[in-house]
Amino acid sequence: MAYTYDPENIFAKILRGEIPNRTVMETEHTLAFEDIYPQAPIHVLVIPKGPYVTYDHFASDASDAEILDYTRTVAAICKKLGVEGDGWRMISNAGQNGVQEVPHLHVHILGGRGLGRMLAKV
Repeated sequence: MAYTYDPENIFAKILRGEIPNRTVMETEHTLAFEDIYPQAPIHVLVIPKGPYVTYDHFASDASDAEILDYTRTVAAICKKLGVEGDGWRMISNAGQNGVQEVPHLHVHILGGRGLGRMLAKV
């Protein structure tokens, strides 16, 4: 599948410094910041600095260094926020059916309270 990256999306603008954010952690290939509309006491967005639309796009096209950095940064954030032993959720929405609102890969790290079931049985 071909992915079309929109360099004018809000996360691209954050990466360029055009829009401020509340940075939680930054590495060579990754930026993590607080969600402006938190859905839990802890709600952090983690984005790669490269132009990737979805996780499958990132997993297939990113360099080994980008993938390692991104994955290790998620672990470091969980440790920093103290959720690694308490329980937390990581969500990544992809595409229209996944209700992805920003066409730049991002995962939500949520924690700090019981989060309930993710999806109801149908």
